Order: sequence, then C-alpha cells, then structure tokens
Amino acid sequence: MRFATRAIHAGQDPDPRTGAVSVPIYMTSTYSQAVGKEGYEYSRTQNPTREALEANLAALEKGDHGLTFASGMAATSTVMTLLRKGDHVVVADDVYGGTHRLFRQIMEGYGLHFDFVDFTDMSQVKAAIQDDTRMLWTETPTNPLLKVVDLRALGRIGRRADLLTVVDSTFATPYLQRPLEHGVDIVVHSTTKYLGGHSDIIGGAVITSDEGAHARLRFSQNAMGAVPSPLDCFLVLRGVKTLPLRMDRHCANALDVARFLKHREEVSRVHYPGLEEHPQHRLARAQMRAFGGVVSFELHDETMAMPFLQALDLIILGESLGGVESLIEHPASMTHASIPREERESRGIGEGLIRFSVGCEDLEDLLEDLERGFEASG
Repeated sequence: MRFATRAIHAGQDPDPRTGAVSVPIYMTSTYSQAVGKEGYEYSRTQNPTREALEANLAALEKGDHGLTFASGMAATSTVMTLLRKGDHVVVADDVYGGTHRLFRQIMEGYGLHFDFVDFTDMSQVKAAIQDDTRMLWTETPTNPLLKVVDLRALGRIGRRADLLTVVDSTFATPYLQRPLEHGVDIVVHSTTKYLGGHSDIIGGAVITSDEGAHARLRFSQNAMGAVPSPLDCFLVLRGVKTLPLRMDRHCANALDVARFLKHREEVSRVHYPGLEEHPQHRLARAQMRAFGGVVSFELHDETMAMPFLQALDLIILGESLGGVESLIEHPASMTHASIPREERESRGIGEGLIRFSVGCEDLEDLLEDLERGFEASG
C-alpha cells in the first residue's frame, strides 16, 4: 500500500465483532480474564485502540514496532531508559527547549552526560563521540532554526561506532521523510503536532525496527505507565487519515509565506528548507517529499517582535505547532526559555527570532495578517 492508503487503513481493519469502520474507543481499565488463556489484562499494558494506533504509525514509518505515549516528552523520556548511568549522548545543538531541559536539568542528575553540537557538520558529531558515548540524538528539521540533518550520514556514523541513532521527526512527519529508511534506529514523534493535526490531544510515539530496543522500550512503557488514553489514540488515528492532505497544504502555504517574508525589509533572515538559499536546501530536496509547515524568521529590530506578535489577528500567538490553524510564537521567551540565555543566543535563538507554524487557512488571509503585524510594529 502507498502512503495515503496506509494512513487510512493500516492497523484499522473493520471491527471483527460489529463491522465498525472506525476503530472503537476501548474505554476500560481492566479486562475479564479466562483462566489459562492469554488475553488483555490491564489498559496500562494493553489497549486495542492504542494497539491500532501503534500499528498504524509503525506502518507509516516503515518500521516493525510502534509505541505510543502520553506526550512527546514521555516518549523522549522513555527512550532515555535505553541508557545507563555514566552513558554519554551527542545531541544536536538546535533542539526543542523541552528536550534540552529534560537532558540538562533532569537526566544529568541521573548520571547521563550530554554534549550539544551542530549536526549539519558530521565532523563535529564524529569529534564529539567518546568511549562512553551510546547515542546520537537529533531533530530534522530542527526546532526552531529548521536545520536539516543528513540522515544517511547519521546512520552510517551510528553503525560504525555501534551507537543508537535517534531522530525526532515531528516537524517532517512520516509523510515527508522516514528516517528508518535511511539507516536510523529510532524515530520519535510528538503526536500532539501534525499527526493529530487539530490541537486537541497531547501524545507521543516511538517507532523502531530494532528488536532489542523495542523490547526494552515496551517494558519501560508498561513499567513507567506514561501511556495515552484510548480517546487520544482514537483522535490521532482520525487525524492521521487526513495527514497527506493537510501536509500538502501546510507545505504549500509555508513555502509561499517564506517567499513573502524574505522580501520584507523588516526581516533580516528567513529559515526554511524550501528556499534555495537555505544551507541544506539540496539535502532537504533529496531526503524529504516537501519542506514542512514551519517557517522561522528574524527581525532586523528585535524590539519589534512583541508588538508584531500582539498585532496579529488571525494567526494565534501560542506554543505548539502542527494544527490546521496557524500558530506563531517567540522561542526566546516561550518554547526555548528554559535554555540559559547565553547558550540560547550563541545558537542563534535571539530576541528577534519568531517561529511560525503555518496552518491550512487561505494563503491570502495569512499574508494580510502578517502585513498587519508589520505595519503595526514598524
């Protein structure tokens, strides 16, 4: 089956008892058990609605196993259980602020060690590997600067050094890229974003074809218990059915928004892989179907940022991304505020940087709203 067909059907055969086309929402905590027979026991461990979503996401990523969680950060935290005290992780220097916070402020307290380097330069990645390194962790495209990481090169480095490679592919979704096909070991998603697509659930997912890693993650999923509700699983399944349609619109709108922004005198730089001047544009063309729905841009005058954001009428100021509605935010004071200012600014996340999750509205309405923001803040 091709992608759009898998999105609609994978893991979602009609209910064998009733013929229901939509996967039923199994709102139960426990199950009646027949003595001597295997079956469902407890919904932290097994739930039919959750299993349907996990099978669906694994199929979309061309992976053998999928696991879902109560949030993207729950998924990330569970992946960290593959490590032991004293292990070292090389991390991309441009990652979601919550990931940075988890690694620096929580996981380091349990004896893990992290170095953050630029994953667009694989020589830096190789140089950062130590005797105790066990994992390479990156996003692509990254959050919020939209850097693109060479997945095949990452996979090769991981295999040669016997390291687990992990890619947070939330911005791309499996519709735009599938890291496992490029040799990556584990893919992480915040299903809150494009996979759900409607800003109405919180969830996460991990997909892999590594049998050993899956077994350990499956144990941790059950033991730690950060699982999504059956209703949230149902809503993600419903969202995934329209993922290709939505992503085509997100990507088309985002490319036009990026082209609009790069000609604005108020804007000093636009970060979007679809622009030919983006440093990894050719790489993005090679490993992605399209360039995603997020555009980040920098203002010449950083004092304009807040007046600009407050003047917008249609585009909503808020954290998160990937919904059908457009969301815009200020990384330095919102999603990445937990990163120390000096470190944040050294990585290019200044006070004038704005991240725009371009929605599925009519393009002309979005451009008119951006124009309104520029006029009010100028």
